[in-house]
Amino acid sequence: MSEESLGLPQVMEKQTMRRRVFNLAWPIIAENGLETLLGIVDTILVAHLAQSAVALAGVGSAVQVMQILLSALAALSIGASVLVAQAVGARDLKRANRLARQSLLWSVILSLPLAIGGFLIPGLVIGMFGLEPAAADIGARYMQVTMGTAVVLTGLFIGGGVLRGAGDSRTPLIITTVANVINVPLAYGLIYGQWGLPDLGAVGSAWATFIARGLALVVLLIVLWKGRNRAGITIRGKGGWRPDFTVARSVLSIGVPAALEQIITAAAFFVGTIVVGHLGTTVFAANRIVFTALSISFLPGIGFAIAGTALMGQSVGAKRIEDGAAAVRIATQWAVIWMGSMGVLIILFASPLMTLFTSDVAVIDAGISGLRVISLAMPALAIMFVQAGGMRGAGDTRTPMLIFSAGVWVSVGLGALALATIGGGLTATSAGWAVTGPVMAWLMTRRFRATISRLTRATPEPVGTMALASEPATPG
Repeated sequence: MSEESLGLPQVMEKQTMRRRVFNLAWPIIAENGLETLLGIVDTILVAHLAQSAVALAGVGSAVQVMQILLSALAALSIGASVLVAQAVGARDLKRANRLARQSLLWSVILSLPLAIGGFLIPGLVIGMFGLEPAAADIGARYMQVTMGTAVVLTGLFIGGGVLRGAGDSRTPLIITTVANVINVPLAYGLIYGQWGLPDLGAVGSAWATFIARGLALVVLLIVLWKGRNRAGITIRGKGGWRPDFTVARSVLSIGVPAALEQIITAAAFFVGTIVVGHLGTTVFAANRIVFTALSISFLPGIGFAIAGTALMGQSVGAKRIEDGAAAVRIATQWAVIWMGSMGVLIILFASPLMTLFTSDVAVIDAGISGLRVISLAMPALAIMFVQAGGMRGAGDTRTPMLIFSAGVWVSVGLGALALATIGGGLTATSAGWAVTGPVMAWLMTRRFRATISRLTRATPEPVGTMALASEPATPG
């Protein structure tokens, strides 16, 4: 394994550190961009069906439910990523390989009950949104496909997380690119019944995404088995395939707070979506487009946050805390520049952006103001994302959970209160983010600095030069 692939600086020149942060972050941003593109393409295709507002509302409700249930599996992804990063930083590649095997194994074990539940009770859950019958039917059928195949998505997500924790962000990017190349024509064919494929309408996008991700998972498992990735991580070998509760506890001790954060946050969005759903199908469809469009602007923040998690985790393993702190500071600067710029562009071009997704004038008008209001919070959200990522890399996932979960619920509460008192549609529901974003950013930054100070005092200085794993990983 090369020094460059690990992303750990030996010499603390600022220029070198910037290059290392960016080299790890850009494939993550590109990968998340392609993954987001998967959803955007599906949204655009669904939006051009007859009765597009009904189709968008149905798909949006199912996606919202899926995000809540899959958030429970974020524990494995984040916990495994942090522990793999620390093992790689300490040059313990045998442990890193074992963690990779166990993470994939437990992803299957824990995702099966969610898949079964999501397949059996979709109608009851979708009914909570109060949608009209046609939209509710689409949502229930869409949810059956997406949740019934959750094992595939979870395996793909966790396998990529293992590689990113080890410093390899390019292999997941290549695999995600393969998935997108397959998904785009397949979604078109299944939604509209082209090229001899069945006409499945809006639900066809769910089947296309499942097939594309399934093939991508096969590729990822082959890459991990052969060890042909930039990190040198391999799952090849007979050992480490029995469920190990000791490893599970280690992973979950870091990951459970992160999972709770995702669940609580997704639950808040779920409640907010229910509130919006009662404003009518048109506003609900506009809300779906708003958050699909905003997901693009979040990509730099999320990408640099994941890079911060990996670099901080590797620095903890190598006992060079200040190196990790410097990487997180640089990642924060990059995220603010990119997300702030994208926020300005969204404010200026909100109308053309909405038009990209739908030609329904009522839906466009309902979504423009919501887009612009949330965009005001972009710089603050960038700071919050990356500082939280740094804390996770240091092993503190509880503080980001408390700060972000509380902030999201306050945002939803403020939006609901505004609707109940002064009205305002999506403008009111979006205003909470502009208020809570700066507060969350300040709290997260303060806590990250305290975490670095604590770790610096508790960690002995490393002897000699930084330990870097230069040899390929061996089956452990």
